[in-house]
Amino acid sequence: MKVNGKFIIVYRRVIQRQQPRNVTRPGGAVTIIRGKVVDTSDKPLPGVSVVFKDHVYGVMTDANGMYAINVGKGNKETMLFSFIGMKTEVVSVNCNVDEKTINVTLKETSSQLNEVVVTGYQQIDRRNLTSSVTSMSMKDLMIPGVSSLDQMLQGRIPDMIVTNSSGEINSVPKIRIRGTSTLIGNREPLWVVDGVIVNDPVNLSADVLNDPDYINRIGNAISGLNPQDIDRLDVLKDAAATALYGTRAANGVIVITTKKGRVGKPIVSYNFNGSFRRRPYYTDRKINLMNSKERTEISRELVEQHYAFPSNMTSIGYEDAIQKYYSGLYTESEFERQVAKYETQNTDWFKFLCHNSFSTDHSVNISGGTDKLRYYTSLGYTNGDDVINNNDDERYTINSNMDFTLNRDFQISLNINAYSNKRKYNQSNLNPIDYAYNTSRVIPAYNDDGTYYYYNKVSDSYSYKFNFLNELDNSYVKQNITSITATSNLRYHPVEWFNLEGVFSYTNSNTNVEGWWGEKSWYASTLRYSEYGDTPPNYSDMPYGGELSQKTIHNESYMARFQANINRYFGCNKQNNINIAIGSEVNSVRYRGFSIDNRGYYLDRGEKFVTYIPTNYTAYYAWLVQNSQPTITDNLTNLLSIYGTLTYSYENYFTINANARYDGSNKFGSRSNKKILPVWSVSGLADFKSIFNIKTKWLNNLSLKSSYGEQGNMIDGQTAEMTLQKGVLDTYYNELYSTVSGFANPYLKWEKTRLLNFGLEASLFNNRLMFLCEYYYKRTTNAFMNKNISDINGYTSYIVNSGAISNSGYNLSFTIVPMSNRNVNWILSGSFSKVINKMDAAPGVDTYSLSDYLNGNAIVKGKPVSTFYSYKFVGLDPTDGGPLFDDWEDRCTDLMGLSKNATYNKVLVASGRRDPDISGSISNTFSYKSWRLGVLMNYSLGAKVRLFRIYSQASSGSSNPGSIYPEYNLNRTLLKRWKKPGDELHTNIPSIMSKCDVNYDKYSANYSSVSSGEYAGVIIANNSWEMYDYSDLRVVSANYLRIANVSLTYELPRKLLDKCKFHRIALTLSGANLYSFCAKALKGQAPTQSGFAEVRLSDTPIYTFGINLEF
Repeated sequence: MKVNGKFIIVYRRVIQRQQPRNVTRPGGAVTIIRGKVVDTSDKPLPGVSVVFKDHVYGVMTDANGMYAINVGKGNKETMLFSFIGMKTEVVSVNCNVDEKTINVTLKETSSQLNEVVVTGYQQIDRRNLTSSVTSMSMKDLMIPGVSSLDQMLQGRIPDMIVTNSSGEINSVPKIRIRGTSTLIGNREPLWVVDGVIVNDPVNLSADVLNDPDYINRIGNAISGLNPQDIDRLDVLKDAAATALYGTRAANGVIVITTKKGRVGKPIVSYNFNGSFRRRPYYTDRKINLMNSKERTEISRELVEQHYAFPSNMTSIGYEDAIQKYYSGLYTESEFERQVAKYETQNTDWFKFLCHNSFSTDHSVNISGGTDKLRYYTSLGYTNGDDVINNNDDERYTINSNMDFTLNRDFQISLNINAYSNKRKYNQSNLNPIDYAYNTSRVIPAYNDDGTYYYYNKVSDSYSYKFNFLNELDNSYVKQNITSITATSNLRYHPVEWFNLEGVFSYTNSNTNVEGWWGEKSWYASTLRYSEYGDTPPNYSDMPYGGELSQKTIHNESYMARFQANINRYFGCNKQNNINIAIGSEVNSVRYRGFSIDNRGYYLDRGEKFVTYIPTNYTAYYAWLVQNSQPTITDNLTNLLSIYGTLTYSYENYFTINANARYDGSNKFGSRSNKKILPVWSVSGLADFKSIFNIKTKWLNNLSLKSSYGEQGNMIDGQTAEMTLQKGVLDTYYNELYSTVSGFANPYLKWEKTRLLNFGLEASLFNNRLMFLCEYYYKRTTNAFMNKNISDINGYTSYIVNSGAISNSGYNLSFTIVPMSNRNVNWILSGSFSKVINKMDAAPGVDTYSLSDYLNGNAIVKGKPVSTFYSYKFVGLDPTDGGPLFDDWEDRCTDLMGLSKNATYNKVLVASGRRDPDISGSISNTFSYKSWRLGVLMNYSLGAKVRLFRIYSQASSGSSNPGSIYPEYNLNRTLLKRWKKPGDELHTNIPSIMSKCDVNYDKYSANYSSVSSGEYAGVIIANNSWEMYDYSDLRVVSANYLRIANVSLTYELPRKLLDKCKFHRIALTLSGANLYSFCAKALKGQAPTQSGFAEVRLSDTPIYTFGINLEF
């Protein structure tokens, strides 16, 4: 169109018709089928797959949604139009003319019932799927402001439990699929990206990964994957789905498919997210901590009661003021003025140690292509600013997928994924959140002149000046990970029903972790045994400089796979289909590590080390002899496998499937005769609607599927021969020495898991109501367990196949479309999962310690994994308000001679499990014209937590149990403590005692820990205040319902886009982790804060603004 004076000239638009593609061999008459594919708002859909059901070849729509394809004339064909996130349209075509036009409108479908399932080895039509797989589109999983996929999965996938041990930015959550299948092996699922297994950058031990209190800041296998590059997710859960992955898939498999290029002109897309995270406040959830006035009042009461403070306490606050007053350093008015200052100090430690943060995420990609070449390339940058000071995360990503069609028989795919991740965080023994919770708000952070306020902190009977902010200034941990993965895939189609595929992948990653403590830190003073600037004594462990620790891990892995595929229809009406895949695979993963600790380091002096330290510092030189040499590790895992799968389908009536895989590993010795393990499964599906010829229009699908199979699992560090670590010269014997690093374990066998699954799937009312319910049972035998042995062997324990675990459960997922028309669309979906876990075999009699029982790490026969135990609280002593427990003191003779496990099972009571047994989510998506509102809520039921400790945090050292130290803040619960006889009738909070109290000794040492007593058995407790913190009284429900995400998106209308030449402009506002409905008994503690370890950052609200541009 053109304006010329008073005239408007309109030109005819010339549209180039897409050239049709042949799906038949040359020769013979053909029918040309053309058309356009759009969505419900008439927007063209590029990249839609258009194929004929009985042919391998097809085409994709171009940027305008147009397609053209040839097929043999005279045939009756079935066309399939499929697109991720859309319901596949099936169209029957009579090809009896030269040319035909078929336009199609695709509708959005549920993320839970996609039409195609990707297993990594195959793509399977969901109608023929016999296994348990949950599929979701990434656009349905995406949570703005969250930069890692694993953190978006909480409550989204049935049978998957995701728990976060910390709310720190990009900390790795723990994922369990269908319970726990191994006791001491790795419990994490297997990650697969574009058909290739990906490994963690650092091979952390199973003990570390399984620890519920461990915070993984290093990252996992997908930490370098940008969510913007992900297309879809498929979670494989039963034996039929995971069998082809063999022994590594016992914990389930998560298959990620990244975005690919589509036929059409280049499209550039830019995504930006800016996220604001709110720091913690003392007013959050009414945190039950004392303010300065309340804490000072407690100190005043204790002094007035002639409380005997510990001799090694830090003199600060009211205690320091009264001491100076009694010694004449303060006059009465000075004392009162100082106390008034303390009462109003109210130091906001959260303000000084945290901040409101702002993180940004940028991603740009370009995609397009022709029939010969399709490409997708993206660049990503994430600058993650944590609310905790000195914690930040910076990530660069690049992803490139290219698909070449050399001719009608050969296709090649190339993929490169690389990332660089730089992260900085605090030393592990500097926890700002725990310090803010447990440090008295009477203590100032700064002096009046703005300099740091220091107080003396005690360490091993020595005290040195301490300020937490100074510790943060003089320490850090820096982490740098670089990784690149290259994958090539060659496919050869000599005939329509047969193809060959070869895949090769190579990964190279380097992880460097550097930890530093400066000479001005309190930590350095404890090693120097002197204040900074003072002359260190001869027994100093670090007379000069600071400490630098360095660790480097290099990971190199490769995978090669060759696979032959047969997919053929036969019969008079092609009602029979057989699908066969046979292949062989080799994997090799190697980790090499190097670590060293050095002292005498000066960061601010050119990053130099002190070159000379006088020889009179004997303690330092003794440390140097033990630590001057680096530690080098080398871990190699090789796996050789052959596998095969066979599937037979008869029209839409039924499908049967069988899978098998043989794995050979270098992890087991030849004497075990169990190097090779078969992994297999059988499964089937029956479509009742087709079988019984149900004509009811309101029933679209009703099918039943079942599967059974066996899998295995391996564990690192086991060999048939004893391994020795060669040492250096022993100065005492003047001989070279070696130490035992691996116990010979030639008869160790594979851990085996048997799995049974049933599923019922239905869709009704034109797919407006869809649901899937499943039941599963799996049992692990020959489970790995530790067995204690005499230390005369050089080891105190070794691993045996003596365990047995059972897991069973059921899940229900549903999707309801209450309203769907041209302008309005409402989709309601949800899931419910229940898991029942039980230990079926008893561990060794002395395998687990008291701490393991109290913290949920002990495995007990008949109990779920993660069950924790508590002391049974019976009340308060009416004479002194001390806590009383049923600790079997009156019948302690019955405990003598019993093992640890037997003793703990009698005295302690099971309080619950740390992991939930019910989880799920409810999602609502409302669309009106250009507006889209999404509301996601997830829930977790069945878990229990301990309340934060009252006494253990205030007691520093076993010599002063139950003591109140001035530098610690106290729980407000103590304001309601027992003070006089009769209070026990309306409170269960014990009194505060000190060594001067007559009955103090009655509570300061449990009868089982007193060596001079008559009892001669297992120690069951140290003191009554510790027992109170670990009692059943302090256990509460961790159930919650969380508003996980609320997002509002507006897409500019097509008319406006045409004017500015953009394909798409979308604006998004969202909020994540907005609110949790949980038990009032938590009293300010988040349900995800377990109370078993230090106080960690909980999930804080995230508010995000996002924009997406396509042009």
